[in-house]
Amino acid sequence: MAVNVAHASDLGHGDHGGHDDDVIYNETRDMRLMGFVLFLVSDVVLFSSYIFAYIYLRNSIPSWPPPGLDGHPLPRLDTAFAAVNSVVLFGSGVTMHYALENWKHANKGRFNLFMALTILLGVGFLGGQAYEYAHAQIGGWSGNTFGASFFTLTGMHGGHVAVGVGFLAVLWYQTSRGVYDLNRYFGLTAGTLYWHFVDVIWVVLFFLFYLW
Repeated sequence: MAVNVAHASDLGHGDHGGHDDDVIYNETRDMRLMGFVLFLVSDVVLFSSYIFAYIYLRNSIPSWPPPGLDGHPLPRLDTAFAAVNSVVLFGSGVTMHYALENWKHANKGRFNLFMALTILLGVGFLGGQAYEYAHAQIGGWSGNTFGASFFTLTGMHGGHVAVGVGFLAVLWYQTSRGVYDLNRYFGLTAGTLYWHFVDVIWVVLFFLFYLW
């Protein structure tokens, strides 16, 4: 019994238990990847429903943004600031890509560097979004249709970024505990896919609220 427990513990930390264990891992990895992709697809459906609702509202009103409660036109959002904040988020997608690539090539020092940068950039993006929320003069959630749409969609995205930051922090901790090795690192792959997902969603939101 003690031998079996020790063997299971070793496998949990990324060590190999023979050819059969490798086959089982590869099979379950494919299933987990399918499940994770379906999760991302469900998130795409969620965002798409809100995005199409926003497009419908915008096209149904003669002037956009609509006037505020006082009847005066709303100011445009700070596109320059949002562009800088977008570069921060997109930069985190680049660093996450290099973190995964360095893990695959057994360069743990550079992996740790790029993981730290990814998390810091993610937190920086959230800080920039909080700053914008505090200074945007668009009436808040209940002020008008534009404000409600902006805070709902960008708030949903910000929530996903916050979850992603926590996800990456857990993955980083797991790598320090030996959970993954050069052949078994599905968690890192899933984290990278998720982080690229929030990047792509932000491209759409940036166009809708700042450029259109």
